[in-house]
Amino acid sequence: MTPLVVAAVLAAAVTHATWNAIAHRFADQLVAFTLISGGAAVIGAVLACLTPLPDAGAWPYLLVSALLHVGYMTLLMRSFTLGDFGQMYPIARGTAPLVVTVVAVLVVGETMDAWQTAGVVVASAGLVGVALWGIRGSRAAPHWPALLAAPATGLAIAAYTVVDGVGVRAAGTPLGYIAWLMILEGVLIPAYALYTRRGRLLRQLRPQAPLGLLGAALSMLAYGLVLWAQTRAPLGPVSALRESSIIVGAVIGTVFFKERFGTPRIVAAGLMVVGIGLMLHAS
Repeated sequence: MTPLVVAAVLAAAVTHATWNAIAHRFADQLVAFTLISGGAAVIGAVLACLTPLPDAGAWPYLLVSALLHVGYMTLLMRSFTLGDFGQMYPIARGTAPLVVTVVAVLVVGETMDAWQTAGVVVASAGLVGVALWGIRGSRAAPHWPALLAAPATGLAIAAYTVVDGVGVRAAGTPLGYIAWLMILEGVLIPAYALYTRRGRLLRQLRPQAPLGLLGAALSMLAYGLVLWAQTRAPLGPVSALRESSIIVGAVIGTVFFKERFGTPRIVAAGLMVVGIGLMLHAS
């Protein structure tokens, strides 16, 4: 991983945490993700006019990834509805690199050295700490529906990370790949919102449009940087490094949402990042 790739992934981590915080700020999550996914589809359509079409081998990955991204957004909406941003975001993001590592060992046949093993153990300890430190204040009991939705989101992240890592390399054009991915995934949630809200939708979208469209631009920028990095470096290190956004998410939840995140949950989030860093060191 060159310094330029590392800088791009770190920028993506900050940008990703920011657009997720914007989405969480909306009381109506369907409105939030209609604006974010629909806005990204519009930006993708403009970009598609300026870039080559992805090669034929990339299209199966694009179609599968679009469905996975819609599932991810649906789960993310559910997570943000149920829990604090400062808790749901670290769980969702922290689950993905752990799953990728374990699946690589059990299914692909890769081996883990001492660094990777230590990373899995440390990150898992942090993940459990964040998950069980309660929602709506450090003394609250765990809210199990939220704690199921967040790791399910992480599983979706792990799935589309692998699919897109292979697909963008087959595309021959990272910009073309991200453009068409945004188009394919971006029409489904707005279509569902239009069907369910009908005449009310535009009235609900209008006052939130500037913030939602900002989230759309940040969302596309964040994932575009990651896809570019995946064409320049192995998937494992890129996936691990991008989850430094966990710390950014913890800070945003505490500072901007005034969530009572508390020192123990910050320490737990820090453990997740240290564990992911150990996996990155091994790679």
